[in-house]
Amino acid sequence: MTIDKEDLLNSIISSLGRIQHIKLEDIPNIDLYMDQVTTLMDRKLKSSTRYPDEDKILTKTMINNYAKNDLLPPPVKKKYSKEHIVLLIFIYYYKGILSINDIQTLLKPITERYFQTSGELNLGMIYEKVFELEEGEITDLQEDIVKKFDTAQETFLDAPAEDREILQMFSFICMLSYDVYVKKLLIEKMVDSFGTAVAEDGKTEGKDKNAKSSGK
Repeated sequence: MTIDKEDLLNSIISSLGRIQHIKLEDIPNIDLYMDQVTTLMDRKLKSSTRYPDEDKILTKTMINNYAKNDLLPPPVKKKYSKEHIVLLIFIYYYKGILSINDIQTLLKPITERYFQTSGELNLGMIYEKVFELEEGEITDLQEDIVKKFDTAQETFLDAPAEDREILQMFSFICMLSYDVYVKKLLIEKMVDSFGTAVAEDGKTEGKDKNAKSSGK
């Protein structure tokens, strides 16, 4: 087994630099039918999939299921607004690491507060701010990957030459996988805390409303 490690690392780093999200201004300001939504998502995100010629970003069945599971507000006259598409993008990224229930816990309070609101704090602004933060993480992520790669190259130095390369590559994959595993656990705990905090906030608001209605 022969791997050009430098070419592999450069390929990984450059692929991170090519990851793009759909910019808010790239989403049409007019409502779209289902076919137009899936076409838009495919055109903007398919290049980042593992098998671009085969993988589907979103299907009609997926979108219908999201609406049935209260992840997505229902379309109006079979048309989806710009904010529907923003939510679908969030769902697309989350579904690879979170369960449907977790995504619902995370998105429901955001949707209830900011979907189709006209104030300064709206879903579009939240979307832009979140992805600005993500873009700023690319450099740090690239540096972390290089560090893990270099660390993996220091493992199994005493192994036979014919085994060393595959063992070092396995070590690199394990380090990346463990990083993902730990972050997934963290995200799940944060979602649980997020859901609890939202529920408690809802109870407090309910008590305040009851107090006001009773004149207290």
